[in-house]
Amino acid sequence: MLGQNPSTPAMHMNYLRTPDERFEQLADFPFKPNYLHVDDGEGGRLRVHYIDEGDRETAPVLLLHGEPSWSYLYRHMIPPLVEAGHRVIAPDLIGFGRSDKPSRQSDYSYARHTQWLASTIAQLGLNDITLFCQDWGGLLGLRLVGRQPERYARVIAANTFLPTGDEPIGEAFEQWRAFSQSVPEFPVGQILNKATVRELSSQEIAAYDAPFPDESFKAGARKFPLLVPTTPEAEGAQENRAAWEGLARFEKPFLTAFGDSDPITRGAERLLQQRIPGAVGQTHVIVEQAGHFLQEDQGLKLAQIINDLIENSDPV
Repeated sequence: MLGQNPSTPAMHMNYLRTPDERFEQLADFPFKPNYLHVDDGEGGRLRVHYIDEGDRETAPVLLLHGEPSWSYLYRHMIPPLVEAGHRVIAPDLIGFGRSDKPSRQSDYSYARHTQWLASTIAQLGLNDITLFCQDWGGLLGLRLVGRQPERYARVIAANTFLPTGDEPIGEAFEQWRAFSQSVPEFPVGQILNKATVRELSSQEIAAYDAPFPDESFKAGARKFPLLVPTTPEAEGAQENRAAWEGLARFEKPFLTAFGDSDPITRGAERLLQQRIPGAVGQTHVIVEQAGHFLQEDQGLKLAQIINDLIENSDPV
């Protein structure tokens, strides 16, 4: 479904909206869709999808996905978090899941993604947030924690980092970025399958392919690897340095939970632990039998880690 923001000339942002029937009868995904709108940066609006489960009078647990997944990634973690009494929110980033998908790679930038997510959090009125972030969920979420630490009660960072381009990005990421730009068909479901320890079922692979009826829907998925700052002068590098200044003063609980089988982010947990005061004294976890998408491999374990951190910590 092709859309154009109303009352805007053709030069303004066009977007695609995945038909609802693509999301019918997904395996293990009973959650009701919710929507809000964010400014596209060009005078129009884009629709954001989010899951919102549990008691809305309680402090929120915010689950942020990355590339090229969507909130389906959290289907095993949401029920035990809700059962523990928490409100659980899992948005789809613009370009992913049931959210709108601007049709050109040039429509996507690190700054725009940050603003779209910040607007989503502000519109939902979220405060006292327990943040769980993985992959690009951390590149965006950790930047926002650095900017607005007062909104966050605690953070769990999983297989993620906040790059400034001052350190080598690593061979595994370089290979991934080259693949993302050269492969004729971007195989989203198989990308997820190859980055987990367990084998995903055909139904699960289909659920990750569901947001993308064809290649025209994948501009955001293709662009994300190019947005990671890999040099000190890259777009987003300076903004991340500024966010690190905020994180360097973040004394509320900060826990790392990294998979033992992720070549992309291996070792990044040490930098987070060393530079963020709230990481001192936490029981950091290397999650066994867990690949890059550790939510698929060890979702129940991660939910327990989140529940335990909330139960055992109070905001500073």
